[in-house]
Amino acid sequence: MRRSVLRLAMLLMTAAWIPSSYAVRPSSAAASSFAADIHESVTDIAVSVNERSGRAVTAKVLITQFKPDGDGPFPFVLLNHGRAPNRAQPPRFQLTQQARYFVQRGFAVFVPTRIGYGALGTEPDPENAGPCKAKNYASIAQAASDEILAVIAYAARLPYVDAQRLLLVGQSVGGYSTVATVARNPAGLIAAINFAGGSGGDPKTRPGEPCEADKLDQMFANFGLTSKVPMLWLYTENDQHFSAQHGRAWHAAFINAGGQAELKVLPPFGRDGHRLFSAGLDIWQPLVSQFLDEHGFPAQKK
Repeated sequence: MRRSVLRLAMLLMTAAWIPSSYAVRPSSAAASSFAADIHESVTDIAVSVNERSGRAVTAKVLITQFKPDGDGPFPFVLLNHGRAPNRAQPPRFQLTQQARYFVQRGFAVFVPTRIGYGALGTEPDPENAGPCKAKNYASIAQAASDEILAVIAYAARLPYVDAQRLLLVGQSVGGYSTVATVARNPAGLIAAINFAGGSGGDPKTRPGEPCEADKLDQMFANFGLTSKVPMLWLYTENDQHFSAQHGRAWHAAFINAGGQAELKVLPPFGRDGHRLFSAGLDIWQPLVSQFLDEHGFPAQKK
């Protein structure tokens, strides 16, 4: 009972620190179980973005939160999800095993379920970039990064978060959105990781070949123009959404424009290397650990 009262008091105090456009309230869209060992909790914030047509939309972003034991302040990381054919599932993104790795490294972890996904509804869908032959990849980058920046603003005001030590991580469309957010240079950002980032892929109809890949070349070049922090990019040779050829081309466009990114193209993983982030933790964790050690996030001493 005492813990519940203290938690409610913290939420109320936190809400007072957040601009009205990011007002926080406890969310009812919780999953059936919580990871108590890493202090899982859920909230939501209201965020305004524009759809592809330019129409403004205000909706809620669910945020699953995890943290280490203690009061902090802890460095914090956002884990940005990809895009599944059924956007209603899962009801909220948790990425619990990935989050546990980062919590064990000493991070507070925030997993946004972006607008157009999960239990809060699939419409509107700001990440609908249009038909395959007329993609508007810029609209995805803008809307998703607007939401990510809103979650950063929320998290940075929590008393247990070190607002000057931010890491961004994303997979697939979440990786693309992560690179887009890096290009906007949020306060406190130190480094970022892109797992198989891209958009417009369909492994059933166009294995490895995204729609209008040349437009993505240009988007990644645009991101590189203003990005200032080091990144790690991880792709695989058998990615069925974005082939390694495209991963290499996007990386080249990014760094040739001035971005900082180390590219690792890994051997084939399972039937579809696109699943590395979700199913290949034992493969990517050593690579990520080395990157974090080298860029200001050393492992916590036991």
